[in-house]
Amino acid sequence: MKKFDWWGLFSMAVFLGSLEYVLEEGNANDWFNDDHIVIGAVATTIAAAIFFYRAFKVEFPVVDLRAFANRNFAFGSLFSFVMGIGLYGLTYLYPLYLGRIRGYDSLMIGETMFVSGLAMFLTAPVAGFLAGRLDPRVLMTIGFAGFAAGTWTMSQLTADWDFWELLVPQILRGCSLMLCMVPINNIALGTLPPARIRNASGLFNLTRNLGGAVGLAIINTILTQRQDLHYARLAEHIQWGKPEAVDRLNNMASNFNAYGLDGATAAVKQLAQMVQQQAVILSFIDVFLILTALFLAMVLGVLMIKKPEGAGPGGGGH
Repeated sequence: MKKFDWWGLFSMAVFLGSLEYVLEEGNANDWFNDDHIVIGAVATTIAAAIFFYRAFKVEFPVVDLRAFANRNFAFGSLFSFVMGIGLYGLTYLYPLYLGRIRGYDSLMIGETMFVSGLAMFLTAPVAGFLAGRLDPRVLMTIGFAGFAAGTWTMSQLTADWDFWELLVPQILRGCSLMLCMVPINNIALGTLPPARIRNASGLFNLTRNLGGAVGLAIINTILTQRQDLHYARLAEHIQWGKPEAVDRLNNMASNFNAYGLDGATAAVKQLAQMVQQQAVILSFIDVFLILTALFLAMVLGVLMIKKPEGAGPGGGGH
């Protein structure tokens, strides 16, 4: 009779729960300058050590990690992790830009963002059709390249981008996601022995959710740090010793004076807001460039895997 690994289950719950808390709240609480984040990180580390020890040492672990010995499953899980970053990260970035820079409300953001969902809906049957007829590695290459093209396009972002400028990047995101999803499943599970597929499928799904959580935490941290850096650099060029900055301030001040306002004070305030906005946009561009490099790296990763024999649409197997 199998002995259930209660310690493994408990350590896994603490490990993943604490990790989720640290990732979700870390950036808002200044990471390890907050006592609760430190406690969560310590709990994550200790629980992870116990979990992985038991996963490899006990006879019947709560999670069998031996599936990662299969190269295709290991790379498929990595692809799923990155897809989680792309799926959740871009779903977070677009509304954040529209809300903070364009000043959109929830309805306007939804009306702009529906394009990605529509692209996914229309691409799903095409992806299913192609999955049974093309090498899954070809579909994955097209999908990752499409993701990279979309994020590269977003690296040209300005404060004036609206629905039409975001249209093509959103279509690329939605279509690329569907083109990647089915072949990644086939790659990850298609070369595993049938006895391991049930356990491995749970691990595989976890990697996508974990990728989303880790990706959002990293994206938030990069946005915060790069925004501060860009603001400091831009502020260096806006000072009384710069004739262009003085002329701009004088022109703005005169406009405010025409309305009976304190022109100098209002001009300085407005200019500071413009610098802050530009710093935010530059931080968005940094994130999109990093995502572009990440998805291009996944194209190279496709070369490291082999095609699962007999892989059909919607699943993998021999």
